[in-house]
Amino acid sequence: MTQRHIEACALPYGALLARYAPGEENIAPAYTDAFSTSVPEHRVFADYVHAFYTTRLFRLERFILARAGIPSSDEQLLALLQRQTITFAAWTVEARTHNQLLLRDVHGRTRSWLMLVPGESQTTLYFGSAVVARRPTSGPIRMSWLFRVMLPLHRLYSRALLASARSRLSRPRSNGRIG
Repeated sequence: MTQRHIEACALPYGALLARYAPGEENIAPAYTDAFSTSVPEHRVFADYVHAFYTTRLFRLERFILARAGIPSSDEQLLALLQRQTITFAAWTVEARTHNQLLLRDVHGRTRSWLMLVPGESQTTLYFGSAVVARRPTSGPIRMSWLFRVMLPLHRLYSRALLASARSRLSRPRSNGRIG
């Protein structure tokens, strides 16, 4: 799996994750990041979300979450895609549009964001995160030392997740198109 076509990027106009971006009228101070890539042909949002959450790499995360008492299933993912539920594994839908999904973790500290923008000959995929800082009883709001130490790993993992989803979507459509 190559990650060379995964680019760190600014949040596109209208991104649901922007409510957490520094300098915006945001809900809470947070670290945010965004990455983008593209796949050939027109794709639909449900295909992207399904591909993202069913890659081998993300299945490993789902396995770890299940061992921590937060199981998930492909059926639960399909219910999320069909708007029959607002929960999937450790996340709850915070906001959604026809081409975006913003999920909040069970502790309310992190957000995961997916967005798809179709084009004439390719489709752009976005993935980003927000980590909301805890409010101290006094002093400035800062991210923990653990967060700062883990940030390079988080960025690498985010790129790998997006690369995995791109790889699945780049396969011929006969491989189980959802939308």
